[in-house]
Amino acid sequence: MAGRERAWRAAAGLCLLLLPAFSGCASPAPGNGTGARAEVQRVLDRRATALLGRDEAAYATTGTRTPYTRLRALPLASWAYRVTSLRPDGTSAEAELSYRVAGQDTAPVTARRTLTLSHTADGGWYVAAEGPARGAGEQLWDQGPVSAVSGAHSLVLGTGQSTGALRGYARLADRAVPAVSRAWGARWARRVVVLVPRSLDGMAALLGSPAARYRGIAAVTTAETPGAGRAPADRVVVNPEAYAALGDLGKQVVLTHETTHVATRSATTAATPLWLSEGYADWTGYLGTGRTPAEAAPELTRAVAEGRVPDALPADKDFGFTGDPAGLARAYESGWLACRMIAERGGEEELRAFYRAVGAHRGRAGAVEGALKKVLDTTPEAFTAQWQDYVRDQLG
Repeated sequence: MAGRERAWRAAAGLCLLLLPAFSGCASPAPGNGTGARAEVQRVLDRRATALLGRDEAAYATTGTRTPYTRLRALPLASWAYRVTSLRPDGTSAEAELSYRVAGQDTAPVTARRTLTLSHTADGGWYVAAEGPARGAGEQLWDQGPVSAVSGAHSLVLGTGQSTGALRGYARLADRAVPAVSRAWGARWARRVVVLVPRSLDGMAALLGSPAARYRGIAAVTTAETPGAGRAPADRVVVNPEAYAALGDLGKQVVLTHETTHVATRSATTAATPLWLSEGYADWTGYLGTGRTPAEAAPELTRAVAEGRVPDALPADKDFGFTGDPAGLARAYESGWLACRMIAERGGEEELRAFYRAVGAHRGRAGAVEGALKKVLDTTPEAFTAQWQDYVRDQLG
């Protein structure tokens, strides 16, 4: 694994969405306030009921069938719309889509949707098209028919991918889940959903960001919001182009790293610095691989050889995709070595306790300091000095 491979992983916040077109009938008619909005809501309720009931004929009476045909392979436990606004001329509506994938999601995914509306010949409403709202990313099925492969601990969903390719992802995910449970414990869903779009552009569209931001990034873990309590629905979104460039070990480390983010989501809050969340995910990803520190941290090894031991643990901004892959790699490597040092000196249980203690703090200010004192009986200054010595010892 090169250092840049570690730069191919990150966590992000998730936007999920829905679908396209229908050939119209009569021309649109103006809406009439709350009455029209209520009528549109009833159409969307029927649409959701038909989708969940696998009743294509009933679904077709509500508008375009494209979403239905693209969603056939997706096992759904729930699906509902809530109209949030209706244009005065009745040509479109904004809605919140809420859904859960059966056997996977303990909390619903929500997505902002735009629905193009028209009228049937008898004056009823129908949905001429569905798609992401302005500023929101696409859903996987916006990009084409979804294929699904279920593993022992995973569900892999793809567009433009062969069944064989999706099975390969499932095998790696099925190895990642028990590996993460051995490190973190069993108090999480112990399942992972992996999304594999056709290309880098497809990945970027799912995340609602420019493709250039994710070039060279092999995978991203997404969630609606981090925080304590019940974890929201996470997805591991793969960049198939960057992922294909990895070797077998690199592919496994990436999926184990991302699965770690899924497992730790409920303990990861605004108080958790990225050096800890990313470092812990890398620490879990590399467990049992036999990689030496110099092999796993080549960019930081190069810096140490040049006498450039970092002055401090990386700040959150150091994990941004800024076009400096070497700097990004050093940030990941630094966080990994900090977590490795804690586990090596105090044990894996102490590392887990430290992670949870930081996340349990009310806010960022004082979170690391408090956990260092409570769990490791040290100060930020002493911990940083110990880490710098550890970096020199391991990489020098």
